Amino acid sequence: MSLKIQTSNVTNKNDPKSINSRVFIGNLNTAVVKKSDVETIYSKYGCVAGCSVYKGYAFVQYANERHARAAVLGENERVLFPTKISHYS
Repeated sequence: MSLKIQTSNVTNKNDPKSINSRVFIGNLNTAVVKKSDVETIYSKYGCVAGCSVYKGYAFVQYANERHARAAVLGENERVLFPTKISHYS
């Protein structure tokens, strides 16, 4: 049995170390993607200290800058749960 630690919702600290450890996730289908999904995907890069999900975007706060950089490199241009687009003839 694994123990899931709840991360903070705080990702907006203004200290320089914190800013450099934050990752922005844009164009996010938040109708489908939940905070727990974002945490699961991004936790493989390091200790997630905080996660905030808003309509269409999210922020992940890491414990250090190295983990944030790894997440950016690993997830850049990845599409998470794309919105289905219908085409009519």
